[in-house]
Amino acid sequence: MIPAYIEEIISRLNAQGFEAYVVGGSVRDLLMGKTPKDWDITTNARPENILEIFPDSVYENSFGTVIVKKKNEAGQTTEIAEVTTYRSESNYSDHRRPDTVVFEDRLEADLSRRDFTVNAMALTPVTDSGGMQLGEGESIIELDGEAYKIIDFYGGQKDIHKRVIRAVGEPNIRFKEDALRMMRAVRFACQLGFDIEPKTERGIIKLAGSLKFIANERIKDELIKILETDKRAFGFDKLHDLNLLNYIIPELETGFNMKQNHHHIYTVFEHSLRSLQCVPSKEWQVRLAALLHDVGKPAARKIIDGQTTFYNHEYIGAKMTKKIMSRLKFPTADIERVVNLVRNHMFYYNVDEVTAASVRRLIAKTGRENLKDLIDLRVADRLGSGTPKAMPYKLRHLQYMFEKVQNDPVSVKMLAINGDNLINDLKLEPSPKFGCLLDCLLAEVLDNPDYNTKDYLLKRAEELLKEDLETLRTKAKGVIEEKQEDEDQLIKKQYKV
Repeated sequence: MIPAYIEEIISRLNAQGFEAYVVGGSVRDLLMGKTPKDWDITTNARPENILEIFPDSVYENSFGTVIVKKKNEAGQTTEIAEVTTYRSESNYSDHRRPDTVVFEDRLEADLSRRDFTVNAMALTPVTDSGGMQLGEGESIIELDGEAYKIIDFYGGQKDIHKRVIRAVGEPNIRFKEDALRMMRAVRFACQLGFDIEPKTERGIIKLAGSLKFIANERIKDELIKILETDKRAFGFDKLHDLNLLNYIIPELETGFNMKQNHHHIYTVFEHSLRSLQCVPSKEWQVRLAALLHDVGKPAARKIIDGQTTFYNHEYIGAKMTKKIMSRLKFPTADIERVVNLVRNHMFYYNVDEVTAASVRRLIAKTGRENLKDLIDLRVADRLGSGTPKAMPYKLRHLQYMFEKVQNDPVSVKMLAINGDNLINDLKLEPSPKFGCLLDCLLAEVLDNPDYNTKDYLLKRAEELLKEDLETLRTKAKGVIEEKQEDEDQLIKKQYKV
């Protein structure tokens, strides 16, 4: 049902002699029984007319869109709606924005410029439909007991029933106007559970290359929306089929026909899609990590003693992931999170071999806040490989160990002493040795958290300070790297990759 404040906007425009309709995705959602997230209104009123009827509105563009606010008794804005004048557009030299915008008097001209038929319908309340003259594409429908006139010149209602995404008019024209619409077709198919109509697909394949004219920030936004859907694997498979993935993440394409070793029954690409679909997390960052976790395998692939191997693919993949996400203008924090997951997705854990100390090192290496994500990624990796059991005993045991050591020190910040203690308790002058010294102490505490007391660490600090800076640095680095190398060797032994 249309909210009261939206109907009030339409009513006030009608009262001044103007047409007004709810339009676009909100109509589609209403017809599908969904609650629209946003409400857009289109009208033959010009922006100056809208501003006169709604004086508190905001108009700061040249496309005829006025932001109309709904305020409460305290004068606070509680809702907003975009009210846009009917318009037509022409010449899209940047493949995004029209070079020319013309305000129109007819609704049909406005609907004809929209992307897909399911988004090209308009709806308005009617108080008395008896004897109403209906034109071509017009009909009366009932929603929640209320009567509405719907304008549907392009068969949007039929396409909702058929569950297809179809371009309005000629697909080539629609995609030349804004090449991002090709990605939007895939995104809507994922969100709505629809297929893309064949002629529309052919138009996308033909013009896929024009996606290179689209700003990477806009591409990134569409990727996130696809990742957030329940049909995310279908979406990336469709991006591949329509040749769009070549212009978005071509690094994934290199794994399309690449077979793996005898531990895997799927190609690298299919395994990546299956992992993406199976990941338990609802966060798009973890889902993206599942998609990219093996992106480094094609570059790491070698044949050793007749066996296909992918040694160090996680490190290669982490570098590639950083490059991909940086290119697509993802925020730095998101890049760091996804890269961290890709780099560490091969973490080794065997109940009989791994100690509490190694779990603490894993936490120190990956970050406590990423532990659940790593397990979700491992589950995705297993299920994406065709393994029927998502959470074997060893992963459940790992969760137990995480819980067991969660309060143990895993970083310098968690040591019982800090630089101030070295200055105040040991009467030392600030020195470059401090950082290396604390790293040495952390290496000891990772092996035995019982050492994490002020008295013990100050005593050990005095002993370690007798050594020179380079010795301290080597000791701190060597202890941690030795442990990491041991774990890496176990990984290679277990997975043969």
